[in-house]
Amino acid sequence: MSATEFSAGSGSGAGDHRPRPVVAVVLVAAGSGQRLGYGMPKARVPLGGEPILMHALRGVVASGVAQQVCVALPAGDGSLRQMCDDFKDELVDGGPLLTVVEGGGTRAESVRSALSALEEGTQAVLVHDAARALTPESVFLRVVDSLAAGALAVIPVVPVVDTVKTVEATRDDDARIAPEIVVGTAPREKLRAVQTPQGFDLDTLLKAHREVAGFSEAQAAAVTDDAMLVERLGIPVHAVRGASQSLKITTPLDLIIAEGLLEGPLGARWVEG
Repeated sequence: MSATEFSAGSGSGAGDHRPRPVVAVVLVAAGSGQRLGYGMPKARVPLGGEPILMHALRGVVASGVAQQVCVALPAGDGSLRQMCDDFKDELVDGGPLLTVVEGGGTRAESVRSALSALEEGTQAVLVHDAARALTPESVFLRVVDSLAAGALAVIPVVPVVDTVKTVEATRDDDARIAPEIVVGTAPREKLRAVQTPQGFDLDTLLKAHREVAGFSEAQAAAVTDDAMLVERLGIPVHAVRGASQSLKITTPLDLIIAEGLLEGPLGARWVEG
């Protein structure tokens, strides 16, 4: 492992010997899935013969971190709601409480809807994208262990391998050459691609979402993860190691890659890197 990878948090760390908090997982599954081209919500799109949502649910439950799983679904989607009801039958061995809520028009609205349905006694929340359906159980454990060690906010990350440029729109005569012009190069060794589940102390996340309640529509739409909201409060957001197979299924190419991971000889959740 390189020094860069280690700096993002390599293992379960100090939280190993501390009691874990009472955790609820908010599973955000209200996306439209338009870019996948299936004409249905992303959570219903088939992956390896089953809907994406089912892979995500099984991954959360298999991690063993959750006392409750609260799923935010597209408003009025009876099919996905029935899918969740059927999944409860798989939890007869004492799995987590499964709760379903209707998501909103933005990610932040969907998360707030789920937060309002959490059970009393919840101490920490993991917010996870159903679109990252193949996230390994070990990533959930690293996030929870960091919370147990004292973090108020923690996110899984992976090093950025591409060179990243900052650009601006070209003006006047330069627009005939190309639509954008490079104005800088970001230091790659300090860049991380952010994944989910993102973990938070419950009170911290509730406070962050109260702040966003007054956002304009444009501001709310620009919120792409919950860590952004916590950062606005000036609260440190810690980072642990994510996993390369925790890809977010957004485009047809992502779906092809996810299918390939499922068909691999070891199975997606056993191959990290």
